[in-house]
Amino acid sequence: MVAVIARPKHTVRIVFADGEVRDVDVTPLLDTPAFEPLRDPALFEQVKVDEETGTIVWPGDVDLDPDVIYAAEDLGPDKARIYVLAPSVAA
Repeated sequence: MVAVIARPKHTVRIVFADGEVRDVDVTPLLDTPAFEPLRDPALFEQVKVDEETGTIVWPGDVDLDPDVIYAAEDLGPDKARIYVLAPSVAA
């Protein structure tokens, strides 16, 4: 993962090293104790890539696993919604 950008409506845009791009809507997670503080827009906008772990993180030890985001897995109800914006092109 090379970049993460806070977007409107509790969505983050994640850019991977190979050019893959994902938008992740964390709205369904905001009712959980760990993610509830991210309802504050000022806190939500502090998202960054942790260079040691490669995860996206917010203050307060809140994070999302980049492998799950990259795979764009169906995480089920009440989980983050992942949208593929720029899928890789097969060689």
